[in-house]
Amino acid sequence: MKPSPWRLAAPWLLLLLVGIAAAVVRFELIESSALGQLCSSGDAPWWCAVRTALVLGFLHHVYGVTALVGAALALVSRRRALAWLAAALGVFALQLYGAETGALALLVGSLRLLRLQADACAAPVQQHGRRQQQVQGQP
Repeated sequence: MKPSPWRLAAPWLLLLLVGIAAAVVRFELIESSALGQLCSSGDAPWWCAVRTALVLGFLHHVYGVTALVGAALALVSRRRALAWLAAALGVFALQLYGAETGALALLVGSLRLLRLQADACAAPVQQHGRRQQQVQGQP
């Protein structure tokens, strides 16, 4: 039985949402000079600690390394969730200044997810590696 098109498209749409959310975090929270000045003042709001943690994360390459670990897990596992997670971490790392590692994780995660989706749509394979085929006799 073939999965529905929406079931196949859902991980890719969620990946798009992760990219949009990461871009909002980058441009609205991290790169905003007004927020930077507010957080460097003496009476900074509580969420400035979150902003500082995000900045420290990309300064110490935490997002890129995490994305690469996710990509390695996606390669050794046959789980679609891990492949999607590797791609999502790659998108997040790409947006937060980890271009090389994020791009590699995004590529590995996306290709792995695509392969797992294609395998789920393919015909079942018999024990000897041949696909089940219907053979009709001659009329």
